[in-house]
Amino acid sequence: MTAKTPAIRPANAEDLPELLELIREHALYEKSAAPDHGLTARLHRLMFAASPRLHVLVASLGGELVGYASWSLEVETWHAAEYAHMDCLFLRDSARGFGIGENLMRAVARHALAAGALEVQWQTPAWNEGAIRFYRRLSTEPLPKLRFRASTAALANE
Repeated sequence: MTAKTPAIRPANAEDLPELLELIREHALYEKSAAPDHGLTARLHRLMFAASPRLHVLVASLGGELVGYASWSLEVETWHAAEYAHMDCLFLRDSARGFGIGENLMRAVARHALAAGALEVQWQTPAWNEGAIRFYRRLSTEPLPKLRFRASTAALANE
């Protein structure tokens, strides 16, 4: 393996400490709060259950994790079909510009296709011009939707 040729593979339980560090870096990069305590146990449950809900691929260089992509199967009612929702794609600065992001995205697509998904969907912050340029280079199609969120407890009580 050359210095910038990554190994891309599904994450395993031993990757969780390094994966947590990448997740923290990703949150800071996106100007969000760092993940809270208990994340390791929740990730372990979602990733390594008998029927995992969260699939995570990691990219490593020389044995060090430099990036990850996470996805899960979702359902699109209008087409009565499953799609892969890629929740995260992140690379450390030192790993950008070498095709690792594209390799991760293609690996997500292969895994999602094998799971029966017809497409991959994701979002990125509107200010993240580098990511937007990257996605456009891959001949992707932006969707004209806004994403909303609400606390289940707060929304249920309204």
